[in-house]
Amino acid sequence: MTKTLSIESIPHRPPFLFVDEIVEVDDGRIVTTKYVDPSADFFRGHYPHEPVMPGVLISECCFQAGALLIAHRMGGYDASRGVPVLTRITDAKFRRIVKPGSTLRMDVTLDDELDNAYYLTGRASVEGKPVLRVQFVCMQTPGGG
Repeated sequence: MTKTLSIESIPHRPPFLFVDEIVEVDDGRIVTTKYVDPSADFFRGHYPHEPVMPGVLISECCFQAGALLIAHRMGGYDASRGVPVLTRITDAKFRRIVKPGSTLRMDVTLDDELDNAYYLTGRASVEGKPVLRVQFVCMQTPGGG
């Protein structure tokens, strides 16, 4: 039986948790949101007088949404099965900057699955305007650490 999917279904925790809400999920797609808190520590240095969310963190929002989709497909997170690990990033295209106070919406789809490799496409947007499109692969590492 499939467990209820929640943010606790991935091993990420603050300060490196970049999902606030799971909006919808099915076996091939997930939609999540992340509020870009103006007090986030990374804004102190990126950039102090013109704060912009780093593209790598926008990407991480998509990667964590993808990890949640994998957890959903596996019936929930179980540390004994390992953790989701990013193994490939391709075709990342950034369209706009993300400012403090924005709410990012991530839409991640499963394109293919081979053994324990999940091929995904992530799209991030703010107020319906595209911010990022990225293709990536996540794998479930062996458990038992």
